Amino acid sequence: MSDIEGVYEDLEADVSLEEFREAVEEKVEQMGGLADEETAAMLIAHEVGESEVGGIADIEPGMEEAKFVAKVTSIGEVRTFERDGEDEDGRVVNVEVADETGAVRAAFWDEHAEAAINELEEGQVLRIKGRPKEGFSGVEVSVDQVEPDPDEEIDAVQVSDTHTVEALSLGLSNVNLVGLVLDTDSVRTFDRDDGSEGKVSNLTLGDSTGRVRVTLWDEQADLATEIESNTTVEVIDGYVKERDGSLELHVGNRGAVEAVDEDVEYVPESTPIEDVEIGQTVDIAGVVRSADPKRTFDRDDGSEGQVRNIRVQDATDDIRVALWGDKADRDIGPGDEVALGDVEIQDGWQDDLEASAGWQSTITVLESESATADGDDSSEASDSGDQNAGLSAFAGADGSGDGDTDSASAAPDDSAAATDDTGDTGEPTDGEELEFTGVVVQAGDPVVLDDGETTMSVETDVDVGLGEERTARGVVRDGQLEANDVF
Repeated sequence: MSDIEGVYEDLEADVSLEEFREAVEEKVEQMGGLADEETAAMLIAHEVGESEVGGIADIEPGMEEAKFVAKVTSIGEVRTFERDGEDEDGRVVNVEVADETGAVRAAFWDEHAEAAINELEEGQVLRIKGRPKEGFSGVEVSVDQVEPDPDEEIDAVQVSDTHTVEALSLGLSNVNLVGLVLDTDSVRTFDRDDGSEGKVSNLTLGDSTGRVRVTLWDEQADLATEIESNTTVEVIDGYVKERDGSLELHVGNRGAVEAVDEDVEYVPESTPIEDVEIGQTVDIAGVVRSADPKRTFDRDDGSEGQVRNIRVQDATDDIRVALWGDKADRDIGPGDEVALGDVEIQDGWQDDLEASAGWQSTITVLESESATADGDDSSEASDSGDQNAGLSAFAGADGSGDGDTDSASAAPDDSAAATDDTGDTGEPTDGEELEFTGVVVQAGDPVVLDDGETTMSVETDVDVGLGEERTARGVVRDGQLEANDVF
C-alpha cells in the first residue's frame, strides 16, 4: 500500500481515491519538491476534512470551501450581467437546495448556470462544492463543482409549490405560503446608510401547522395597513431569516402579498392562565372581561409611549394584560374572544401575575361581541343565549349561564370589581402619606409608576429600570410623591 493510499484509508470524506491522488500530485508540484507524497497527502486530507460539513446548518460565511449533499427545491431564472473589461456577459442562476438540517441558496455561474437550466430538476439530489458567503437573504454558496447523486435520498425534504409554516427553515427563499392574517402592525420608517428612507411593517400569519411573523419592506410595507385581520393571503417569493431566535418570513420588492379565496384553519394552542409562571413567554386565549382607557407617558428619550390594560379570562383563571405601543389602539372590548401570542408573564400589582403584549406579541380577535351585536339594540344582543354559548368555552364555570362569568353582559360589573381590588383610586391630597406600588413606565426625572389603574409621579434619586415593579413610600406634594423610600 502506497503512502497516498494509507492516508486515504484514514480519511473520512466523500472523495474518490482517484480525485485524492490528483490533488496530492498537484500539491507536490505546487510546493516545488518541498514536500513528499505522504506529506502532501496529509495536507490534502486536512483540507478535505475542513471543507466537509455535516449538513447545511454547519455552513458559515467564513469558510473557504464547503462540501455537502442537498436536494434541489427550486430553480430560479437566468440573470445576465456585464463584467468589467470583458465583452461576454456573465450569467447566474440561483438554486435553492435543502437537507435535513436547513436550506441554502446555491449560485450557479456561467457554464454551471446553463447546465442548471438545461439539466437540473426539482427533487434532484446533488453533491456540491462551493465557497460560502453572506448574501442578501443569509448564507449563500457560490458553486465551484457540482454533480448529481442518484443513489442518495433526502426524504425529509419535500418539494412543493407552497410551503406551510412548519416547513419553513433558515435560508429558504422563493417561498410561497398561504395563511390567515392574525395581526397587523403600523408602517415604520428608517434612514439607510446611503441617506435614503426605508419603510417596514409586519403581519402575523397562521395556518394549520403554526404561525409566523412576516416582515414587509419598502414597497410592500403599506400592505399592513390595507389588509385586515382574518383575511386569507398568499405570500409570494418570500425568504426566511432569523430574529431573536425565531424564524421570520420577509417580503421585499421582488415578492408580494395577495388576498386569496381559500379557507385556512388556524387553531391557537394556548396555555391555561392558571398554569402561567413569571418569566415565561406563552400563548393565552380567553374572553375580555374588562378594558381600561389608554394612557400615555413620556419616555427617557422624550418620545411618547402608550399602554392599555385589559383583563382576560379563560376556563381556569383570569389575568391582566398590558397592551403596549400600537397594540393599545386595538379595538378590543368586554365580550371579545381573543388569542394572545408570545406574551411575557411578569410580576404585577399586589403580587398578581400579569401579561405584557409588546411588539413581538400577536393579538387576534376570535369572536367580537361588538361586531356580532345588532346595531339597533346592542345591549339586547349581548345578553342573548347565542352569544353566551360562544363565550362559554373560555368563560369557564359550567356553561349553564347561571354565573356572571358566563355572560358578556356581566363584564361591566366585573370591570368595576377589578378596579375596586386596588383600593381607593381617588386623587391623593397634599401632605398625605402614601405607599404606591406599580410598574416603572418612565425611569427618568420624575420616575413614573403605573399600577394598572393610575400613574404616579415619584421624586427619587433611586435608579430604576423600565418594566421593574417598585414600591415608593413618602409624602404627596403638588400631586407628586416625594419618596423617602423606594424598594
